[in-house]
Amino acid sequence: MPASTSRVVRLDSFGGPEVLNIREVPTPQAGTGEIRVRVTAAGLNPMDWIMTADAGTAARFGLSLPAGFGTDYAGVVDQIGDGVTGFEPGDRVFGGALSRAVADFVVVDAAGDIAASEAHRTPDGVDDRTAACLAIAGRTAAAALAVINPGPGDTVLIGGAAGGVGVFAVQLARLAGARVIGTGSATSSDFLRGLGAEPVAYGDSLADRVRALAAGRVTAAIDLHGTETVHAARELGVPDGRICTIAAQVDRVTPANGANAAPGALEEIARLVAVGRLRVPIAASFPAEQIRTAVELQAGRHVHGKVVIDL
Repeated sequence: MPASTSRVVRLDSFGGPEVLNIREVPTPQAGTGEIRVRVTAAGLNPMDWIMTADAGTAARFGLSLPAGFGTDYAGVVDQIGDGVTGFEPGDRVFGGALSRAVADFVVVDAAGDIAASEAHRTPDGVDDRTAACLAIAGRTAAAALAVINPGPGDTVLIGGAAGGVGVFAVQLARLAGARVIGTGSATSSDFLRGLGAEPVAYGDSLADRVRALAAGRVTAAIDLHGTETVHAARELGVPDGRICTIAAQVDRVTPANGANAAPGALEEIARLVAVGRLRVPIAASFPAEQIRTAVELQAGRHVHGKVVIDL
């Protein structure tokens, strides 16, 4: 039996990494239709620290104080609530628990299908650290790819290609048969090549560098950071209908959100990982006690791949 108390990362005020603390709280119990998961790993995403940075942003996500932290998790089912079918204690699972994943235990909706409260079976061949990186970034990349619908003959420009969503977007576009040009820093070039992208430096005159690399032919674009890639794509003649953003709103450009990913998209990504067709680079892992250091690294936006908390 789990102890009567367990650890969570807790915010008693909104702010940056300095407000993150480990607290002992009563161990949660699974209610009707719920399962409790013993968390082994939690993957970090930019949305984790963006939505807890201030009270106004937190309120838009339905968060109030005291609040937890992190959304992506992986672990093992250890308690089943009344009325639950399809899960048993000992099942390996992964999914989302909105702003409460960095904890020894999470309770989620056994039938849930959105990242706020969900669980999916972890396929054989996918370790927990990897599984803990899939829900938010994988769904977001799948939603973005659905907007631009790449295929053979396409050249796709992906801005912010070395980040957490970028590693999925690059590989999914390549699996669809497209050529991929990925923007990043000078230090990310080898990393991007390893994913199958042709690297190009972001910054002023981006369109000129891409034009030289692609012989002027870019057919679709995804901006995973802001709007720089959108403007470059337009300059290169990409129609607005084949441009997508995830972190900015641009007139006539469709934004992508993981919540809008097609049903089954996350399971398909997990399957691709399991069979070795898609890899999830993990840049660093930290124990829960080093949550502040981990968030500082992830929030710096220069990490190549995912950052994971071990529990």
